[in-house]
Amino acid sequence: MKIVEIEPIFTTLESRQQFEKSLNDKSHELISHSNRPSDKTELINKIKKADIILMSNIPLDGEIINQCENLKMISVAFTGIDHIDVEACNKRGITIRNSAGYSTNSVAELTLGLIIDSLRKITYLDAKTRSLSDRNGFIGSELKGKTVGIIGSGAIGTQVGIIMNTLGCKVLFTSRSIKLDTYWGKFTSIDALLAESDIVTLHTPLTPETEFLIDENKISKMKETAFLINTARGKVVDYNALADALTKGKLAGAAIDVYEMEPPISKNHPLLTAPNCILTPHIAYATNEALTLRAKIASENIINWLENK
Repeated sequence: MKIVEIEPIFTTLESRQQFEKSLNDKSHELISHSNRPSDKTELINKIKKADIILMSNIPLDGEIINQCENLKMISVAFTGIDHIDVEACNKRGITIRNSAGYSTNSVAELTLGLIIDSLRKITYLDAKTRSLSDRNGFIGSELKGKTVGIIGSGAIGTQVGIIMNTLGCKVLFTSRSIKLDTYWGKFTSIDALLAESDIVTLHTPLTPETEFLIDENKISKMKETAFLINTARGKVVDYNALADALTKGKLAGAAIDVYEMEPPISKNHPLLTAPNCILTPHIAYATNEALTLRAKIASENIINWLENK
């Protein structure tokens, strides 16, 4: 079979060569591309003859999928698959396998960093210092003793909960599967979580039920002194409503790593001019350790599928 690595997934040449050898030994072919496709036409040209695609977060809509007549399997070096037209794949019998768990630690750690930055204003004070200012009376807040609300307690949300509990926070959480209190947190409703939390952090997948879950109504239930952190998916939050709340002082701040599209975001994006808002370009998953692990998981998914495992 023809396996196409649409974009660089492997972190070392050695790991790619090892994967390629395992394929060649079974009469399969690996074609690797060194750059992400610049547009849909280039993407289709790269994958239209592929039996298997190895990729991360490049959008694959039904139009693209249906032009790949040989396509049988997609190995996604990413946790979420909301950038893929799953319905189109199901109609064609195309298998999709993701790389769950590769970025649990990296996303949880960036979440912690964004929370501390929000409370201590590290990014803001760095700019002030570089402009030759003093602290000008600024006083930050400690994380210990704060109530942290976690919306979505899968692997990443759970890891965040454990970290927050260890650091002396009261942890509240919502979950689709866990309905009981844990040693690190208390299960509660989303409305109670929003009302009680000093920090709300999102770790839910993007589904029809969670799209724009945090809208104007939900934001209005939060404390005006609270912070919103999003390292999950951009469309879980209505960013127009969030920007409006920040501008009107209805929230103390926000820290955002994910958007409606992959960065660069639009120059007219509402969060660019919203006050007290930290923005990072979707880098929560991007550590050397996480990217090495995801390449391992994604390549093993292909080998296992080829061996009917």
